[in-house]
Amino acid sequence: MSDTVRLIEVKEDILADNNAMAKALNDELTQSKTCLVNLMASPGAGKTTTILATLEKIKNDLKVGVMEADIDSMVDAEKIAASGTEAIQIRTGGFCHMDATMVRTGLEAMDFGRFDLVILENVGNLVCPAEFETGAHINAMILSVPEGDDKPLKYPLMFSICQVLLINKIDYLELSDFNLDLFRQRVLSINPNITIFEISSRTGQGIGPWADWLKDRVKTITK
Repeated sequence: MSDTVRLIEVKEDILADNNAMAKALNDELTQSKTCLVNLMASPGAGKTTTILATLEKIKNDLKVGVMEADIDSMVDAEKIAASGTEAIQIRTGGFCHMDATMVRTGLEAMDFGRFDLVILENVGNLVCPAEFETGAHINAMILSVPEGDDKPLKYPLMFSICQVLLINKIDYLELSDFNLDLFRQRVLSINPNITIFEISSRTGQGIGPWADWLKDRVKTITK
């Protein structure tokens, strides 16, 4: 018996297969004139609260559905549904991210062609979701002030793949040592084309400009 151990790398193949599935899904969404936003952030950054605040600004202009992804629980989907927006909960069974196959399953369950916009609230972390394409037209992320201004240094991939960044809990700036100018410099050094909004999902500060940007993008994609 040989004492040589073979090493088989599977991550590259898995990502390549997922990327192909994501491209096909994106094409289908575009044909159906449905925009998909993949919203990513750490736990506690304010994803669900931001979605709720955004829905208040866009619900009269767009038909919106929400997919909530969590390892467990129905809490977030129930909050969205209580606001009057159609929502489904996807339990990932331990996976720390959503991939294109999972997203397709959720979209088909929603009959996604009925919506102008579907918002996917991805599983809460800044690592795994950044590695897997979902078929989304827009990758968006939230970074909250309490998390610190060093996160672009620690999680550069997440910042590099997003078209838009929401700096949430901006109302906490005076209570923290978060350096907004330094944070912006760090983000833009990684991704100079990213669009940045300063918001507070609690007070509503900055939600209007972000919602207007989103409506414009959705209309461009679904025209």
